[in-house]
Amino acid sequence: MVVGCLRLTLTLAENRSLKGKRAVLRRLVDRVGHKFNVAVAEVETQDDLQVATVGIVCVSNDAKHCHAVLMKVLNFVEGLHVDAELTDVETEILHAL
Repeated sequence: MVVGCLRLTLTLAENRSLKGKRAVLRRLVDRVGHKFNVAVAEVETQDDLQVATVGIVCVSNDAKHCHAVLMKVLNFVEGLHVDAELTDVETEILHAL
């Protein structure tokens, strides 16, 4: 089993409320999760109103497939018009069991 992990850090410079942050994240999480059939969640920085960290996970039997799916997700997120700037991207492919 292969698990592909993608961590995105988004900066919401103009955001001043938790409600505004949730709106941006909800749009991103819903669209990515439905389009690519991956698990998506806010994983860190929940208390920071201007920074959001999103974790995206793909499970497969092939590392190349996981990497390809995560790169498609990254390209999709970069093309979304959300009120956030993508400031950091990390990927990792794990071989489990």
